[in-house]
Amino acid sequence: MKKSVLYFAALLCMMVQTVSTFANDKVVPEEQLPAAAQSFIQQAFPGQGITYVILDKDFGKTTYEVFLDNGVELEFDKNGTWDKVDCVFSAVPDDIIPASIADYVKAHFAYAKIVKIDRKRYGYEVELSDDLELKFNHYGQLTYIDD
Repeated sequence: MKKSVLYFAALLCMMVQTVSTFANDKVVPEEQLPAAAQSFIQQAFPGQGITYVILDKDFGKTTYEVFLDNGVELEFDKNGTWDKVDCVFSAVPDDIIPASIADYVKAHFAYAKIVKIDRKRYGYEVELSDDLELKFNHYGQLTYIDD
């Protein structure tokens, strides 16, 4: 009986945590995107419409998740600087990728294209079209490969 009560209490806590986490997400009009984010979308993905924008306020951090008509997912910080570009099956636009990372991928993985790039504290995380994940420091030097 005690185990059942503990199990139920733990389950209830997890449900409350999940609900409170998603309660901070809300769909907002694209006009609420910072100007820098709007400009980035127009330059990097010309002609693509915005399907919807999610404003996420978690633990004092504000982010915008943007979903484009072609399935591309973007994430921006509160100032409109991109944090993530996920093109799913198409290639990330070349002008977004730091030159040293683009050169490394072309030299060592010429058969693959970069389909996702994330800015991290330590540098960048890149996913290739063959599901290989590469991590680079801020200088564009490879630090880790995850297959």
